Amino acid sequence: MEPVVAPPPDRRRGLWLWLSVAAAVLVLAAGGFVTFRLTRAVPAPRIDQTLPQTYTIPGVAPVLPLPPAGQATVEIDGLGRLGTSGGSRPVPIASVAKVMTAYLILRDHPLRLDEDGPTLTVSPDEAAAYPAQLASGQSVVKVVAGEVLTERQALQALLLPSANNVAHILARWDAGSSSAFVTKMNQAAAQLGMADTKYTDPSGLEPATVSTAADQVTMARVAMQVPVLAQIVSMSKATLPVVGPVENVNTQLGKDGLVGIKTGFTDEAGGCLLFAAEISVEGQRLRVIGAVLAPGPSTADAFEASRRLIQASSGLLHKYKVVHAGEVVATLRGPTGRSTSLAASGDVDVLGWPGLTYRIETVSAVPGRVAAGAGAGTLKLTASAAAVTTAVQATDALAQPSWWERITHG
Repeated sequence: MEPVVAPPPDRRRGLWLWLSVAAAVLVLAAGGFVTFRLTRAVPAPRIDQTLPQTYTIPGVAPVLPLPPAGQATVEIDGLGRLGTSGGSRPVPIASVAKVMTAYLILRDHPLRLDEDGPTLTVSPDEAAAYPAQLASGQSVVKVVAGEVLTERQALQALLLPSANNVAHILARWDAGSSSAFVTKMNQAAAQLGMADTKYTDPSGLEPATVSTAADQVTMARVAMQVPVLAQIVSMSKATLPVVGPVENVNTQLGKDGLVGIKTGFTDEAGGCLLFAAEISVEGQRLRVIGAVLAPGPSTADAFEASRRLIQASSGLLHKYKVVHAGEVVATLRGPTGRSTSLAASGDVDVLGWPGLTYRIETVSAVPGRVAAGAGAGTLKLTASAAAVTTAVQATDALAQPSWWERITHG
């Protein structure tokens, strides 16, 4: 047998030194790993929704009495579009264009509901143009050189008697000239997504000022969010400095809940109406917004088409139950695999019509632990700008992970 030869003393010392260093490194690494796992932030629980991502109201989509001629679009503000007809070819819109004019004036020169605002003075040229404008059959109000109008009075003249001349006076006051103001009108239309709209004058008299019913409903929705504009278009009459009392050419105000917005008529455009009406459905106040462009040759045709659409819209809306109280809608999962079910704390009913789709989302508000029966977030159903919510509760407790789970789980 060969004798076993021990390593030299220097070599043995080197081996022990290497082993000691390796062991120390391993201990430090293990300690660092444990420290990292214990001190890092615990990931928030995640929600796995058990409900579908959307809910579409079942049934046959409604059929509206849309006019057989011209264009029409109608929607329930905040819920969505009910129907449209007549295609998407831009057509003349006459004085409906004045809604954009009023919107821009109030955007650039905001007013409170109780405020008259700054003043503007009628120039000699603007006063001198009045007789010819009147003789040509335009919709105008009498003005004289040096006449002072408050912003509110000018907007009343623009929107109630539908004064073309005041549209140009406001445009000059705001932008320096009508052409500069028209540039702003088209910029605003682009910003609002009104891709099929082109303004060539602030009054809508020119047949080259064109749009679609769908684009004008977009305009109406935005305009009615401006409190002063909504206030003025709902007025039946006003008093101006020179001409005196004036009446709203929208003679249907107050009928079928109509609260505005603007009539329009030229030979090229036919009768037009951009309308908003307040209706009550299932105890809720809703707003119908619509546009009818040239359903016939007169504003009477536009009034009749709008009346039918408003009345039909009110009858199409119903309430639908989507979720029952106590129904499990999601699972709340902790970072280490623990979980609990989330149940709706109340019924969820939505308002709408067959074919309308709501988005469904469960949002957690849990920092990491939750007691059984405690609130754990919100269930939210959204259609356009309308939302219905209810709280969700944990069916069982979800505890924070233990120190051992925090070490052993990635």
